[in-house]
Amino acid sequence: MSHSIAAASGGSFAHVNVPRKASFWALTLGSIGVVYGDIGTSPLYAMRESVLAAAGPGNPASETVVFGILSLIIWALFLVVTAKYVLILLRADNNGEGGTLALMALASRVVGHGNGFIILLGVISGALFYGDAIITPALSVLSAVEGIKTVTPAFEPYVVPITVLILIVLFAVQSRGTAKVAAVFGPLTLIWFVALATAGLWHIGQNPTVLKAFNPHYGIDFLLHHGLIGFFTLGAVFLVVTGSEALYADLGHFGRGPIRMAWLTVVLPALTINYLGQGALVLADPKAIENPFFLMFPKWALVPMVLLATAATVIASQAVITGAYSLTRQAIQLGLLPRLEIRHTSESLFGQIYMPRVNTLLLIGVLLLVLLFRSSSALASAYGIAVTGTMVVTALMAIVVIHKVWRWPLIGALTLIVPFLLIDLTFLAANMLKIAEGGWMPLALGALVMVLMYTWRRGSRLLVLKTRKLEIPLETLVASLEKKPPMRVPGTAVFLTADPAFAPTALMHSLKHYKVLHEKNVILTIETADTPRVDLSERVRIDPVGETFMRVVLRFGFMEQPNVPKALAIARASGWTFDIMSTSFFLSRRLLRRAANSGMPGWQDRLFIALSRTANDATDYFQIPTGRVVEVGTQVTV
Repeated sequence: MSHSIAAASGGSFAHVNVPRKASFWALTLGSIGVVYGDIGTSPLYAMRESVLAAAGPGNPASETVVFGILSLIIWALFLVVTAKYVLILLRADNNGEGGTLALMALASRVVGHGNGFIILLGVISGALFYGDAIITPALSVLSAVEGIKTVTPAFEPYVVPITVLILIVLFAVQSRGTAKVAAVFGPLTLIWFVALATAGLWHIGQNPTVLKAFNPHYGIDFLLHHGLIGFFTLGAVFLVVTGSEALYADLGHFGRGPIRMAWLTVVLPALTINYLGQGALVLADPKAIENPFFLMFPKWALVPMVLLATAATVIASQAVITGAYSLTRQAIQLGLLPRLEIRHTSESLFGQIYMPRVNTLLLIGVLLLVLLFRSSSALASAYGIAVTGTMVVTALMAIVVIHKVWRWPLIGALTLIVPFLLIDLTFLAANMLKIAEGGWMPLALGALVMVLMYTWRRGSRLLVLKTRKLEIPLETLVASLEKKPPMRVPGTAVFLTADPAFAPTALMHSLKHYKVLHEKNVILTIETADTPRVDLSERVRIDPVGETFMRVVLRFGFMEQPNVPKALAIARASGWTFDIMSTSFFLSRRLLRRAANSGMPGWQDRLFIALSRTANDATDYFQIPTGRVVEVGTQVTV
């Protein structure tokens, strides 16, 4: 017996067969590399940016400042990551899947599909994620490569070029799939965490007084006595918990138990010890604040640590990139984005996908950031707003799920989540102070993606309403055809439509121009369920309509890639002998034109039409053999 485990990143994961007894520990090791790659590389820059924000560049940090920041860091890890995500949100799953869009689908199902507020929250969180997906690779890899300056300052001019080269190579290899790379994610990241803890323990041993930072009094006292500077410092302290959304998003890949075990036994101790060690180093040598992480190590270990840090940041970046693929596929399935090309990079590993357009746009965004900001310190100002915004949205949707799904009283749900929501809002407000220094970038990007998602969703609904007025009810058409049957030709015709209650446009045009019907006719509708995956027994639903017509509904989860021929093969169990070689698929290809009295502003009309032209061909998206497809073109005004 064997279990299938997820051993890759973000939204694309590989299935690796492991013995039943070893599966839990194999999942735990895999989660160390995938789930915690982002948060695990925060020590490269978080402590430095926090102290610089509090003391100011060139000023030595006092013991009060160092103890206050360490206390804030430790309690941010305890409250935001451990309590909110590890202990609470990992229980708020949608059929085993986590992440903001999975949570949105769950919340909208229990509240009602028409609830615009829940949809808006999902759109906001999805849009903000793309800001995170662009900043994480740029900031992480740049901060790792900057470590070569500690070897010798002569390397400084080469930091940006080396970073650009690494990022180009990283994005270039995406089309090959991540399964082979994923196999070393866990062990390599485990070595990284061991190195973090080892260096931290050495410096704590030199100055054990830093352990007093576990007392929350130091953090509270720091905030109370430093006013606006203390509040501004919170924006830098938040850098220690960026990446915590990943452990919730990857819930379906590794499971609640392994993710919790990895955090509590490896990641949390290693991070806490390393931050305390950095604090001890800064107290002993105030000049070390220039790069406290790399200066923790002896000179002979600098080059190996730069290489290890670069590998760790590439892993963190890989997780975010493939997470962007997964999020985009979910958004497409939920009707928030047009169909985009999805390539499967493995025949046997579920979820191994590559999206060329998403990959190209991410690469362009990441390179622009590196070339625009040119240092991790400058880029750190842009980080945080997108992540805090996503955390606030997640907390709001969690209240709905805890109240409606867990059936807690509203007061109980509020009592549980509101304290964490207030912490998230405080971090968000602190990060808002960094808008002028670069924080505008993720907000601008998020706003752009929100406009795209909102336009596509609104335009699609208006298009459905407009075309429905021109359509004929299917039962009416079938009754008419049975009274006056046209000429019949052998085989089966499958007509794809979004609304099975009405006759598809392709069917109407076929009758109008060819004046013939096939012996068997199938009105096929593909539905996206509110669950991540649909059981095979619920995949196909068949409903006869007259003697030669039947409705077939195929249901797929929002995490699944629709494959129409495979799904129709299941219909054999329901009595329909499906033969792909005697079946023709009729699809409508709509050419959109602007209407004089559209339901949207002119600019939104033009944007919707432009988005529709970028949509991937339905034949490819639903994996229908091109040789069996007949496309019927129509012009529609919106």
